[in-house]
Amino acid sequence: MSEKPLRTLIVDDEPVARDILREELETIAGVQVVGEADNGLAALELITSERPDMVLLDLQMPAMGGLDLVRRLTPETSFPAIVIVTAWDQYAIRAFDAGAIDYLLKPVSCERLLQAVEKVRRTTSRQTLERVVQLQEIAVSRDELPARKIIARAGAEYILLAASEVYAFQAEGDLVWILTAKSKYLATQTLKTLEERLRNSSFRRIHRGALVNLDHVRKMSTLSSQRWLVTLNNRAEFIVSKRQASGIRQLLSW
Repeated sequence: MSEKPLRTLIVDDEPVARDILREELETIAGVQVVGEADNGLAALELITSERPDMVLLDLQMPAMGGLDLVRRLTPETSFPAIVIVTAWDQYAIRAFDAGAIDYLLKPVSCERLLQAVEKVRRTTSRQTLERVVQLQEIAVSRDELPARKIIARAGAEYILLAASEVYAFQAEGDLVWILTAKSKYLATQTLKTLEERLRNSSFRRIHRGALVNLDHVRKMSTLSSQRWLVTLNNRAEFIVSKRQASGIRQLLSW
């Protein structure tokens, strides 16, 4: 017996974006596109009538955005698996943290889309319901979630990192690098934005160009009476500015 097709709705206000997603979905076996919508209101009607299994959902749209659509879902409209498709990583992070099955950053590769489809297929109906309820909670509150996930870029690929995996963020001109135990990635946000998102965490700005996870500090060494050198567990080293030295030493109890 053949597997039941994954009934899919595409929601995006850009016709070209919808065309690309449809063409890529047509190359994936077992996926059936049952409709398209260019805003949340139209999508809500289609979800009610077509009852799709999966919705590829943009977040920024006229009339009704993606999170507003999620807030309106009810048992009568059905609870499809929500996969976020957006060009704005900060919204994607909030949605992913809140319970989206997956997030895709535009432009979306066929391989990445396939991974999202497989993830939806592995998700049970109960898990889907729980995730949608989580999304509805963030859609209603609109409060920024504490940062638990960081978007990292490696070439053309985007990788989701737990904040705890990150040892430090290092600014070099217009670029911000993400340092982990063994790898180095490009960040998608400025150092200032990252500092704001991570303000209630173990990350601290130790000088103008570095935001360090104090949980990964291995040692502090004296360079002078007012200069300190921080060494992380991955052996990366950062000089602590005079302005930050006292506060960092106090936080580390050194």
